[in-house]
Amino acid sequence: MPPDMPVLPARERRRFLLLTLAKAGGATLVVLVLYYVLPIDKIPDGLLFLALAVELAVLAFVVGWQVRRVLRASTPLLAAIEALAFTVPLFLVIFAAMYVGLAANSPANFNVGALSRTDSLYFTVTVFATVGFGDITATSQLTRGIVTVQMLLDLAVLGLLIRVFFGAVQRAWSTREPAAGTHPTAPEPPSGAAASDG
Repeated sequence: MPPDMPVLPARERRRFLLLTLAKAGGATLVVLVLYYVLPIDKIPDGLLFLALAVELAVLAFVVGWQVRRVLRASTPLLAAIEALAFTVPLFLVIFAAMYVGLAANSPANFNVGALSRTDSLYFTVTVFATVGFGDITATSQLTRGIVTVQMLLDLAVLGLLIRVFFGAVQRAWSTREPAAGTHPTAPEPPSGAAASDG
């Protein structure tokens, strides 16, 4: 069990926060670079669903690993922020990659024909944010089914992931409360003091 986080001066707190933001930004950048570099548009049509299943399994593994990280971290709240900053972009990129593959295999899957990777990421984020501008729409039954799955999972990501990660923060803090209780604010009277008062 890591020791309790000591009370830090303002400068150290700022340093921890900046380090957390840098890690979160770096994790997001890695996910985006992989999205733009990997040959996701070359996946055969018959393997798209297998690829999606594998990617979602990887996401579930990452969530479990991040929860363990939060529970063991010396700063659980900052670790939870890092976890969300990595997990949410990964979730979005998984579906954006699926849409890239669907558009590459059949231009009839979307109203605009072929989608670039940026188009797919943009479409995924508009679905995730429930904006739905309508400039890119799913036109085939298959693609509409995938978009429906994403919309249902969006609710889980917004609700469940936040609850899981910050629940891990509360659990990490609660396991450290007894350690904090070993430093009482007022010293106990010495033994026998009560008897001498009488």
